Amino acid sequence: MLIDGKAGKYGVIFPDLPGCTAMGRTIDEALNNAVESLRQWVEIVSARGTAVPAPSSPDAIRADARFAEDFAAGATLGSVTLVRRLGRTVKANLSLDSGILAAIDATAGRLGISRSAMVEKLAEDRLPELA
Repeated sequence: MLIDGKAGKYGVIFPDLPGCTAMGRTIDEALNNAVESLRQWVEIVSARGTAVPAPSSPDAIRADARFAEDFAAGATLGSVTLVRRLGRTVKANLSLDSGILAAIDATAGRLGISRSAMVEKLAEDRLPELA
């Protein structure tokens, strides 16, 4: 993704995904909105039966004349992890520290959800941030 803007007005575009954009008052807000925009764009395109294009390399985007002005004005590249829900569950065996597992279980209990739902929620929320 390409991130540009100034304090109070940040924008994100995905060079390989026409029309997939996001904005925010802060960079964090723009990035969070970008995660949701990417997810929705992919869902819409996939529902139409269209293939989602593979991302271009950072070097290819930097060399693309369409973005020369953006880079000259201070735009930068970033990335997010696309987390897609595929509608099917799979069983996974995880080994975790007992203290972390206890914290997961306690939080899941407070929220009224299962351990599996808690781990899924944590992963869904954090994976895009770790890209």
